[in-house]
Amino acid sequence: MSSRKRIVLLGAGLIGREHAALLDRHPEAALIAIADPSDAAAVVAEAFGARHHADYRRMLDEERPDGAIIALPNALHAQAAIACTERGIPCLLEKPIADTLEAAARIVEASERSGVPVLVGHQRRYSPDIAKARQMVAEGALGRLVAVNGMWIADKPDAYFEMAWRRQAGGGPLLINLIHDIDCLRFICGDVEEVMAFASNAVRGFEVEDTASVSLRFKSGALGTLLMSDTAVSPYNWDTAAGQALYFPHQPENAYFLSGTKAALAIPSMDIWRHEPEGGHWQEPLVRRHVTLDGSRAYDNQLAHFLDVIAGRAQPLVSARDAMTTLETIFAIIGSCRERRLMKV
Repeated sequence: MSSRKRIVLLGAGLIGREHAALLDRHPEAALIAIADPSDAAAVVAEAFGARHHADYRRMLDEERPDGAIIALPNALHAQAAIACTERGIPCLLEKPIADTLEAAARIVEASERSGVPVLVGHQRRYSPDIAKARQMVAEGALGRLVAVNGMWIADKPDAYFEMAWRRQAGGGPLLINLIHDIDCLRFICGDVEEVMAFASNAVRGFEVEDTASVSLRFKSGALGTLLMSDTAVSPYNWDTAAGQALYFPHQPENAYFLSGTKAALAIPSMDIWRHEPEGGHWQEPLVRRHVTLDGSRAYDNQLAHFLDVIAGRAQPLVSARDAMTTLETIFAIIGSCRERRLMKV
């Protein structure tokens, strides 16, 4: 135990329990306590051999951990992350960074003023397909990036919407699901400068959207489109296509398509298409090559990185400020849907 990082967990819900399981099997981490006022959380804590606390501030003060994982509702992210920074405790904060830009800005200010790292859990960045795609774009393997296309289309069951907040503004797939795709495309292709978007609730008729289409202008000059729905049957979403998600079956397909002046790349299959020799054009055949990945798991890689951040061996791959830019981009999309106009990020 003395050589393992002592980690506490804030929140014992669905994703909190997954973090507990990840910590339990990591040889360099020890889950020492869980804070959650529910009776069910006490059962979870006992199952993992951790102490149970009802109040996370008291837990942070009494346990004095090396690091904390925050898996609380979005509205509680700011106060929990700031409580960690005030105590000098690095934290891994589940995405999105916060429920509002004002709350996100408070987290950024607290982390940067104190120098205590806040790592935000956009876990797809740790998946080998996303990391490799970023490297290939940066190294010019596709030439100049010109066009980007992405999809997140799935069919959520009726039972998913029994929780009222999922039928109300802020509980829809733009903020819950598409934020992952926006973060991936920012990571691979660079920041987004402008967006134009349309949303519809025509299928379910809830207050919240069920389908949206988004046009993007990246700062690099590349243009992109995203199509999203949580009410249509499809294998075209990263969660099932990549085989990296915790709760979904693996359905091999693609979710992102990048095209440049030299080559095109499909993700997560990692097939790259190009003319060989270079210099061909559309009337000449393309050659498909497969890019081999290392087979690692996104959530395991994220936890290993967090332990490096705690130890001072690494800076957060997704800092609070970086995650706030992803949130700003999503809110620009939401604003464009609402106001039906071009929005700058």
